[in-house]
Amino acid sequence: MVNVATRPHCAEQFRKKLRAAREAKGFSQAELARQITSHHSIIGKYERDEVKPTIDVIKKLADVLETTVGYLLGESEDRELLKDPSMLKRLNDISKFPDQDKKCILYALDAMINNVKFKAIQ
Repeated sequence: MVNVATRPHCAEQFRKKLRAAREAKGFSQAELARQITSHHSIIGKYERDEVKPTIDVIKKLADVLETTVGYLLGESEDRELLKDPSMLKRLNDISKFPDQDKKCILYALDAMINNVKFKAIQ
């Protein structure tokens, strides 16, 4: 089994992020365990760092909690970052463009995002 939460910092991030994501969804530990078809006490053990999950379990947890593996492992602060497949596809497409094209697209996108944010505060 592959154990991805072996480093202390990673393990600390994982247990905190797991609990935050679980509570954000309104799941009890037992309910989350049921959702991933596991024993009712396992989530508490993950959150107390008594047991380290495998990458397969972390993937299941991310799916059920509608977040990413990166968030759970502390690689990202945004719980929903790139969870939307259509957005991820767009960003992957843009990343393959020549630098000048990427620069123009991102400039236009930033302007549109700022416009929407500005409208929201008015």
